[in-house]
Amino acid sequence: MSKRDYYDILGVSKNSSNDEIKKAYRKKALQYHPDRNPDNKEAEAKFKEAAEAYEVLSNEEKRGRYDRFGHAGVQGAASGGGGYSMNMDDIFSNFGDIFGGGIFGGFGGGQHRGPRQNKGSNLRIKIKLSLNDISDGIKQKKVKIKKYVACELCNGNGARDNTHHSCTTCRGSGQVTRVTNTFLGQMQSTSVCPACGGEGKTIKHKCTNCAGEGIVRDNDLVTFDIPAGVTEGMQMNIKGKGNAARRGGINGDLVVFFEEEEHKELERDENNLIYQLNLSVPDAILGFNAEIPTIDGKVKVRIEAGTQPGKILRIKGKGLPTYGGYGKGDLLVAINIWIPKTINKEEKKIFQKLKNSNNFDPKAENKSFFDRIFN
Repeated sequence: MSKRDYYDILGVSKNSSNDEIKKAYRKKALQYHPDRNPDNKEAEAKFKEAAEAYEVLSNEEKRGRYDRFGHAGVQGAASGGGGYSMNMDDIFSNFGDIFGGGIFGGFGGGQHRGPRQNKGSNLRIKIKLSLNDISDGIKQKKVKIKKYVACELCNGNGARDNTHHSCTTCRGSGQVTRVTNTFLGQMQSTSVCPACGGEGKTIKHKCTNCAGEGIVRDNDLVTFDIPAGVTEGMQMNIKGKGNAARRGGINGDLVVFFEEEEHKELERDENNLIYQLNLSVPDAILGFNAEIPTIDGKVKVRIEAGTQPGKILRIKGKGLPTYGGYGKGDLLVAINIWIPKTINKEEKKIFQKLKNSNNFDPKAENKSFFDRIFN
């Protein structure tokens, strides 16, 4: 596959000044930066392509060779071999330095400049909630978690005497620069310091409690609020409550997943609750006052005489609250008629007599299924 023209990649002409090329590259770099396009391979490729174009066109000697001979004139200019192969760290380091305060305006490119800060890993826990918990929410929920916490003996910095020393290999920068001589001239690359792991500092006397890591495994009591209306599978991110970072870095987060406990009488349907009310034949025919369970206790509902099986009664505002919003769902009472499988002789005589009554003839009322439910 043939390479694209470097001027076309940056969207500039061959007569463009260095400042115009620099501005064009900044625009492309911001547009296709990996932090703005996570998990987007196409954007990453365009980001590298723009970096390659700028690396050549910003250098007067390389630009001259490219103008005369095209890609063949700068073959290996960025990699010392048959093509462009700078990795993302090289791009961030070299080009970030070119633009002083950082071309990337607060994006990930800046993190490759200066000492690296450790980051603790995230923790994930699952919490079971009852419908009452979901309805009311929970203030000051306390959970004991086994995790990495900062070492108390060294205050989390890993040093026995609480003192760090600037790394002599990278002189505290966290990075080392390597210069390689090629037939095109000297090439410079930057990588993480192998002596300090990019932290820019070393420990002379390690803490005996944490072996210089600054963290130990221990129980920690985490307190947080759970809002009302959460749903099964929803997750909540609690900043800084995950594993502590090595030697005083940034703590990870605690990710809480919610799971609903089954209620013995009520079912959930989004913000509505459903109660299955089983009626006897006499109650359905004669009507009566039924006690219906809700989250807040029981309420009395009048079951009208002649209530049909499958009918849905709606009790407004007795469901669950909307997460992050206003109002509540409803309580839906589904009517089921319970038919006994066996009856005694006296009961059988009664039903034999009723069988011949016009009121018990199903043809007398020819309503549709939906009419019976909602009317």
